[in-house]
Amino acid sequence: MIINVCKEKNMTSRDVVNIISKHLHTKKVGHTGTLDPLATGVLLICTNHDTKLVDILTSKNKEYIATMRLGLQTDTGDITGNILKKASYEVTSDQIIKVLNSFLGSSIQTVPLYSAVKINGKKLYEYARTGEEVTLPTREINISSIELLDYHDDLIKFKTTVSKGTYIRSLIEDIGKNLGTLATMEDLVRTKQGRYKIEDSYTLEDIKNNNYIPIPLNVVLEDYPRYNLNENEYFKVKNGSKMFLNIDDKIVTLLYNNKPIALYRKENDIYRVYKMLEVNTETN
Repeated sequence: MIINVCKEKNMTSRDVVNIISKHLHTKKVGHTGTLDPLATGVLLICTNHDTKLVDILTSKNKEYIATMRLGLQTDTGDITGNILKKASYEVTSDQIIKVLNSFLGSSIQTVPLYSAVKINGKKLYEYARTGEEVTLPTREINISSIELLDYHDDLIKFKTTVSKGTYIRSLIEDIGKNLGTLATMEDLVRTKQGRYKIEDSYTLEDIKNNNYIPIPLNVVLEDYPRYNLNENEYFKVKNGSKMFLNIDDKIVTLLYNNKPIALYRKENDIYRVYKMLEVNTETN
């Protein structure tokens, strides 16, 4: 089961997983992209056999509405942290728009110290808490859209669509640098992940009251082309056999009786198991 959850402020993504795990009486629960305690919005949750799809959903582009405060730097990169520095600023809306647009496309981003990325088996925020020095890793990110929504006093609000692994806190700090000042994250809302929107999400209260509709598996797999198996092919796939299919797509959803059975991935002209999907399918 896959649920579009609207995460509340002042709770971790792990808190959401634990609450849903307890309500559904299952330990097999995973989320598809961490949201900071400060952040709210779309957090896709996978349960039981559908936890196999976590990495697929995590890889989807994400849309955010972010609010940043100028003239301030904190140790965590957001307003909840300890203030490290203050700086003056003098910017215009035109300057802000120009700087925002300069971040469009691919770039290299430094992962923030207060994050769950592991270095030598230890999470970065654990290094931060002990004061131990560590070289922060970098990663390539892509920003496909970014738009100024509002600028008032020391607050800038913008909307952006980014690739997997993009840290908005780091982006905000970099925006501040390019504006010639400091900046920290004031607020963050994830409004969309892939095709899944915040207006279609459910609160934890909805879920506790069983007032929600899971995302159908067919919808989750809509991005992949489909191939309908005959009976002989179906039994081969159930046994995890490699397949020779007369198609060219990298990843394909295999169906039998119109139900998803597996995702197969092409490797050297041969399709092999990528994800087996647990579906009750009857043969005639």
